[in-house]
Amino acid sequence: MPTFCRHNRFIERCPICSKTLPGAEGARPGTPRRPARGSATVSATRPRPRAEGVRAGQAVRVRREERSADDGYRASVAPGLRSSADALRLAEEIGFAAGRLGALATEPHGVYGEAQALAASDLERATWLALLIAYLSPLEGEEPFAGIAAALARGPAHGAPAADAVPDLAGIPLGPRSSHDPARGSETLRAYLQWVARGGSATLAEGDAVIPASQAVAFRGDGGWTPERRFERLFERLALPGLSRAGRYELLVLLGRLGLYDLRPDALHLAIGRGGAEEDLTTRGAKRAFGIADPLLLERRAAVLAEAAGVPLEVLDLALANWSTQERVTLGFPPEAADDAAAERALVALGA
Repeated sequence: MPTFCRHNRFIERCPICSKTLPGAEGARPGTPRRPARGSATVSATRPRPRAEGVRAGQAVRVRREERSADDGYRASVAPGLRSSADALRLAEEIGFAAGRLGALATEPHGVYGEAQALAASDLERATWLALLIAYLSPLEGEEPFAGIAAALARGPAHGAPAADAVPDLAGIPLGPRSSHDPARGSETLRAYLQWVARGGSATLAEGDAVIPASQAVAFRGDGGWTPERRFERLFERLALPGLSRAGRYELLVLLGRLGLYDLRPDALHLAIGRGGAEEDLTTRGAKRAFGIADPLLLERRAAVLAEAAGVPLEVLDLALANWSTQERVTLGFPPEAADDAAAERALVALGA
């Protein structure tokens, strides 16, 4: 009959009591012993389970976020901050992002200006250009729009390409906020054009005439929508494979700021959904700055900070992303584009 030990296990399977059995002393050092049932020991031949969300062959990256030393700073509008240096840097990023948004509406340059100028004569091509800007992202350096211009040249001379004739993006240089994954090829652009074909047609209320599928029809949506409602619905509908939250948000902000469509956000839309395996930089910055992870509370605290600083809410999309990495992504704008008055208001709001 099997013998139970004081640990209520078969004595030969107990990692403690089995050592008292005859012959146990003669076991060779390093000889593997069968683990007791219920033991947490992991077999050397059994592969460890991968971390949740990590695909096979995907490297695990560890990020170390630098934080300034706690100097006693506290602010109700940014309860996650513990350093006046962090608050100062956040105010500076708010100033730059606010200046960029202002320039987009009044004096857009480079491909931004081209998209705005095209709107009157070729709205389809202007919309396509805005998509490429948001999807590929301007580069950092002396030629920030080189990649976008190259991608535009591979498409048709007018309008947007067809879903079965998407331009090849191989070798196109990508900016720091790009959504494009070279492994996907042109899949995301094809999905976008298929979305246009599905949602870009409508029937006139006065009769049976059908408006042909187009980007303009897709982005205008329901004529009764407010600018905020239109932004929200389009953000949801553009959750396409490979198009990240940052790409969707930037596209809709560009279309609104450049005057192509009547769009205005009333939220940062920080809840992570389709379009990215990694956490969004804006979301990460918001969690740090506001000291909480709940998306609903993040949105509320972001709205409070934007109102206190006297800036549009969408300013925080780029500002929080840049602040979280401690590296300013300029998106093709020079440093002097910063709005010093907005930065000063943010400093007052943060009490820094």
